[in-house]
This record gives sequence, structure tokens and C-alpha cells, in this order.
Amino acid sequence: MSSLLKLRIRRPFSSALPSWLFERRFFNHAAEGQLIEDSERKNSSFIHPSAVVHPNAFIGEGVSIGPFCSVSSSAKLGNGCRLYPGSHIFGSTVLRDNCVLMTGAIIGDDLPGCTIIGSNNTIGYHAVVGVKCQDMKYKPGDECFLEIGDNNDIREHASIHRSSNSSDRTVIGENNLIMGSCHIAHDCKIGNKNIFANSTLLAGHVKVEDYVHTAGATVVHQFCHLGSFCFLGGGSVVSQDVPKYMMVAGDRAELRGLNVVGLKRRGFSDAEIRSLKATYRKIFMPTDANAGAFEKRLAEVEQQEEFVHVPAVRSMLQSIRNSFAEDRRGICKFRHWNGS
Repeated sequence: MSSLLKLRIRRPFSSALPSWLFERRFFNHAAEGQLIEDSERKNSSFIHPSAVVHPNAFIGEGVSIGPFCSVSSSAKLGNGCRLYPGSHIFGSTVLRDNCVLMTGAIIGDDLPGCTIIGSNNTIGYHAVVGVKCQDMKYKPGDECFLEIGDNNDIREHASIHRSSNSSDRTVIGENNLIMGSCHIAHDCKIGNKNIFANSTLLAGHVKVEDYVHTAGATVVHQFCHLGSFCFLGGGSVVSQDVPKYMMVAGDRAELRGLNVVGLKRRGFSDAEIRSLKATYRKIFMPTDANAGAFEKRLAEVEQQEEFVHVPAVRSMLQSIRNSFAEDRRGICKFRHWNGS
């Protein structure tokens, strides 16, 4: 009797089984022999009889597709992917090797364009990734895109949207932790090794560099830039850029100094941190009444050899300077130092 026929006549799982036993039995399919074999691809994958998988979908080796899942005709699943019960893949969607979709996760949309997700990503319970943007400027029929790198952990109820037009992309890099109920809107550009705590909300076209850490319930205005190694305090409403290495908090968010704890954790030396602190004080916390306006203080620091010979300081100064380009929003406000 063929393996496919065995699947058709096998006794259904009991609805009375506890969930932990159900999941153990579901993913232990090799021991039970519940395999679908594709002789052309020399491929062994498990597809539950209640799953709806289009015959044109590409299914890699060792894929597990659980009960009540669906996979579209143009989907491509890499080797070792696992779809927990009730997860769905729509439209032109690519999952590379060893991706996991938890129960209720929805990936892709029946729209022109595509969603591409790299290897070793986990998509949490009821997360929605790669669907149409929430932008009134989007025109039905336009292509839209989402690209996600490798090794990201996208947790429960997160939402990540495709781009708003065919000339742009929503892009997420590698090794990011995106916690529960976070939102990443259309055309955002996210770097690597960032941590977004629960309910972090990024509006459209936000750019996040690397090693950025947000606390819970943080909101970021569209077109803002978050520099590498910065920290956003809980409940912050960020409406302007946050330069590299800095810390902000409040509504509207203000600069609160350097992210010293984060810098130490990421291996910055004591000498580098001292130079960054001295630079920050000269620019944002002048004690001299004749120190001049912000622009003058910034220009003076940029000319001081003791600061600019330190690569981290040069990087911070350039990040500040870039925020005042014509198409940027300037930096978050800072509290004026009065020496008391």
C-alpha cells in the first residue's frame, strides 16, 4: 500500500488529545511512517490530510505541514520548514531552509510582488508578515515587496508589511528579536541584531541601523532614523532622529545621554566611552555661557584632534551631521545644561 494511501485511511487525531501530546505526535511523523514521498525530488515531507497545499507549490525536503494549514500555488518552502497547525502561506512567498511558522501565523498576501524570508526564522503565534501596507498612497495592482534575512525571531501578534510601491522594499536584516505585538510598517529598513521590545511601533520609511534596543510601547514617527547602538526608553514617542550611541526617553523623546550600558555590553573600551562622553558634553551640555549655538559647538568639536582621531567619535559626529540633511528630520531635542 502506498504512503499516500496510508495517509488517506489513517485514523484521525483525536480532538480530545492534550495539546502537548498532539504536537509531539505531529512532529514525530518519521516514527509513525506518515510520509509523502516525491520520487522526482528524492524528498520526504509530512503533510497532514487536512492541510490544503496547492500541487504547484514547491516543498523542500523534510518539511512538516500540520493540520488545517494552507500553502499557495506560487509558494516555495525550503528544506526543514515546519508549519504548525493553522498557519498559512499566501501569494508569491519564499521561505528558505528551517523556518518555523507557529499556530495562526500568516505569511504573504495575494498581491503582485513577493515576500522572501531567509533561513532559520521563527514566525510567532498569530503574527502577520508580508501583507498589504496600511498606506492610502498604495495603488491596487502595484507590486510590493518584503525581504527578511536569516535567524530572526518574530514573536506573537507582530505585524510586518510590504512596501507601498514597486520601487521600494521593506527590508529586515539578520539576528533581530522582534517581540510580541510589534509593528513594522511599509518601506522600513531594519539592520541586524536589533531588539524591539513588546509593542514597539515603527511607522513607514523608518530606518534602523544595527544593535538598536527599544523598550516597550515605543513609537517611532515615519522617516526617522535610529542610529546604531542607541536605546529608546519605554513609552518613548520618537519624532526625530536618534544619533548613534545615544539614549532617548519621553514624549516627545529627548536625548538623555549616551547608551553607556549598551556600549559596554557590545565591547566598547573604557577609552572609547570616555571620548564619547566628552564629545557629548561639549555638544549637548556646555557649561560655558559663551559656548555658542549648537551648530557652532558641533563644528568646533569636529575640528578638535583629540576627538576626531577616535573612530567611534567620528562615527557619532557624522551621524549627528547626517540628521540635518535636507531630507531628514533633525535630531531629538536635548535638555539645555545650566551647570546646576
